[in-house]
Amino acid sequence: MWAAPSSARPVRCAPADKRLYAIRDVTATVDSVPLITGSILSKKLAAGLQSLVMDVKTGNGAFMQSMEEAETLARSIVDVANGAGVKTSALITDMNEPLADCAGNAVEVAHAMEFLEGGKSGTRIHQVVMAFAAEMLVNAGLVEGLVEAERTAEAALSSGRAMEVFGRMAHAQGGPVDFTTSWRARLPKAPVVRPIPAPNSGFVAFYRTREVGLAVIGLGGGRLRPEDAVDHRTGFTDIAPIGRKIVAGEPLAVVHAADDAAAARGLPHFSIA
Repeated sequence: MWAAPSSARPVRCAPADKRLYAIRDVTATVDSVPLITGSILSKKLAAGLQSLVMDVKTGNGAFMQSMEEAETLARSIVDVANGAGVKTSALITDMNEPLADCAGNAVEVAHAMEFLEGGKSGTRIHQVVMAFAAEMLVNAGLVEGLVEAERTAEAALSSGRAMEVFGRMAHAQGGPVDFTTSWRARLPKAPVVRPIPAPNSGFVAFYRTREVGLAVIGLGGGRLRPEDAVDHRTGFTDIAPIGRKIVAGEPLAVVHAADDAAAARGLPHFSIA
């Protein structure tokens, strides 16, 4: 595919955070709100930001599964960051189903590129991205209110400027200069792509979102141990949204796997109620 320039070096913004997290892991303090706040903001503040908008998720696929827990974390992050001189706000978003219609590595990059091309208008991801873009524009002082900010964000997307800026960002980090036009050819593709048919007719009522993420790991798309390799090709696409009526045999999702056996393991993670 491509290789990063030889001059590219990783930047260690908050090197102590990794060690502190390891200590939290063995002292049962992973869910400590003050320590979560410190871990998140250590990198943000070290980067020298002037403004910040945080996405705090809640639901069965989030670390903070209840709204009360999410509000507590959001308030902690906002208070500490503002106290450190960074204009900060937070939005709490739903994680009771996958945010996008896919889950995985390359498939999520493809989804992002399709979004930047304007192909995801009206979806949940479009609503969330525009909300955060508007909030960031207001926090940065570039517009006066959310209504103007939303118009500005939509204009950046529809005009192609958002894609243009993304392309420059990708290239600055070692990516190919033509990625925005060649991404379909450059992204790796799984050798086995198979629809997951609904066993019966009904409606998509809910997701166990965390299990979808674990299923991606089961396909090789994530690590259980630091030394594990990641198969970026694998994951799920075309995930049916909550509320959709499905007829028996129609796909609930499409699994992307390294082989037939792995694809078969991905099938049971989607069913219908």
